[in-house]
Amino acid sequence: MAAPKNRRSVFLGRLPLPERNHLAEALRTETVGGVLLLVAAVAALIWANTPLRDSYEAVRSFHVGPAAIGLDLSLQHWAADGLLAVFFFVAGIELKRELVAGELRDPKAAILPVVAALCGMAAPALVYFTVASSGGGSLAGWAVPTATDIAFALGVLAVIGTALPSALRAFLLTLAVVDDLFAILIIAVFFTSRLNFAALGFAVLGLVVFWLLLRKGVRGWYVYIPLAFVNWALMYNSGVHATIAGVAMGLMLRCTRRDAEEHSPGEHIEHIVRPLSAGLAVPLFALLSAGVAVTGGVLADVFTRPETLGVVLGLVLGKAVGVFGGTWAAARFTRAELNPDLKWPDVLAVASLAGIGFTVSLLIGELAFGDDALLVAEIKAAVLVGSLIAAILASVLLKLRDNKYKKLCAEEDRDDDEDGIPDIYEQDNPEFHLRMAALYEAKAATHRKLAQVASERTTLGDGPA
Repeated sequence: MAAPKNRRSVFLGRLPLPERNHLAEALRTETVGGVLLLVAAVAALIWANTPLRDSYEAVRSFHVGPAAIGLDLSLQHWAADGLLAVFFFVAGIELKRELVAGELRDPKAAILPVVAALCGMAAPALVYFTVASSGGGSLAGWAVPTATDIAFALGVLAVIGTALPSALRAFLLTLAVVDDLFAILIIAVFFTSRLNFAALGFAVLGLVVFWLLLRKGVRGWYVYIPLAFVNWALMYNSGVHATIAGVAMGLMLRCTRRDAEEHSPGEHIEHIVRPLSAGLAVPLFALLSAGVAVTGGVLADVFTRPETLGVVLGLVLGKAVGVFGGTWAAARFTRAELNPDLKWPDVLAVASLAGIGFTVSLLIGELAFGDDALLVAEIKAAVLVGSLIAAILASVLLKLRDNKYKKLCAEEDRDDDEDGIPDIYEQDNPEFHLRMAALYEAKAATHRKLAQVASERTTLGDGPA
């Protein structure tokens, strides 16, 4: 007998049940956080464009913290350097989990989202570089349109409808996780100013202590939270962006289960910290960073100034083309077949959604143009405009297939035997089919009785006639 041909892998196929359950829990939190992020961004814009604008500037420029250890920071800096460290800590845990137990653990399966993320960062940077250089603008903002904001993207999904198949959501989440990793590398490599090697050395030592305590199985928040703060403060004073400490500690957590563990330590801590990140840290950062005075001049500059136009086109055009083109090329290279229930326009919709680059884009904008307050404000406006256009474009593309998505989601969630496991995951379980046979037999018996009663009523009704 001839050997069977190698079966081609399926791109955006059905997720394993544990991965689907983890995804559902993570996205539930991120979706709520995304809505809060939208609310915070709108509140910041309103606050910054009313007669109370002076109070907005006063609040975010208010300094607090011990100056003796270099932490006399404005509230805006506490949000960008402190609160976002929590966000990147969760990103580090999620990346570690993806690498050891998720979509990135298999190199063949990891090719698609990694290539898509890389192309989705290279294309916006290339678009920015082309627009800015041709218009004689600064090239310092090339990294601004490269980041995807998963919380904002999921907030948009929560507004336009949640009927998106789990495979597409998983692809978006994995894409954003890889995107976050490269955004962290960009911040560390390109936006590190003067280095304080003593502080950096102690920061590395603190991270080693953190890792050793984890390896020894030491438990207790009263040990890790103070140590985490010390590591963060040392990293901040070293000149390396403080969020690097967050992602480094997240990557150190164990995300594989042992013995009879229901959750790994990483999953357990992520479950605790993710709501804090999505529901408090990121919205507060948005509240203190997204407040831009929107005037006719600022909006005009968004579409005429080379730096801001490069950001808008990078987010809207570069992200969509980069993610979609990278995904299509990787699928062709790996001979992966698209899930027959989905079409390439579905991938284009998700690629357009990746153009929502809010949180990290705002952060990089501040790092890139920190010495020019007016340009920082215009770059922020460009990020908001570009993200809004990308959200509208993605919403239109997703709405065109909304009915198909609803059918796919209903099929994914159907649980006729009510055992808590979707039926689609039990097709190879004989007990499931026996339970379903019993259910259908019971229904059939009920309908036979109802048919007999109806027949008797008909006979009685016809008798007198």
